Amino acid sequence: MRPTLSRATQVLNHGPITIISSVHGGRSNVIAASWAMPLDFNPPKLVVVVVSRTLTRQLIEASGVFGLQLPSRGFAAQTLAVGSHAGADLDKFSAFDLDTFAAQIIDVPMLTGCITWMECTVIADESQRHDLIIGEVVAAYADSRVYSNNRWHFGDDPDLRTCHYVAGGTFFTNGDAFEVAPVSAGSAD
Repeated sequence: MRPTLSRATQVLNHGPITIISSVHGGRSNVIAASWAMPLDFNPPKLVVVVVSRTLTRQLIEASGVFGLQLPSRGFAAQTLAVGSHAGADLDKFSAFDLDTFAAQIIDVPMLTGCITWMECTVIADESQRHDLIIGEVVAAYADSRVYSNNRWHFGDDPDLRTCHYVAGGTFFTNGDAFEVAPVSAGSAD
């Protein structure tokens, strides 16, 4: 299922932890990143924080592309693993037995254990001193069991819910959704 590209950044609105994948020159890496947010709708853009001294940052700067994925509760152990080890020290894909598939538009590995995927190209900017990367989303797709018609619908399987990382191996999953009717201006006393 492919979210409408102009609404692709909607999958980040609730602030879940993300996984960033990168590749360049025969080397690939994957990291967990808590600081990611939507930036613009059309074209869809997002911001991620990737520390300048990491292998992932070096690969992104060299290739100009990255994959951004949302892991689910069922993928939390792998998320913690890729966020706790340096890519310069080991091949995380083989060390943690991560299955991947090829992205549709850019050359970057995407993780099968995640529930949404966005392919991003780097937009040149002056944010390097803050470790920010601004990316334009060029493709977005999701597991239709949890996201379709531009809406989240997590259902009863807790392992398919997105998660938020706090610290020390502690995660929270998103809560139950509810809707409220819009309030008209001038209706309050």
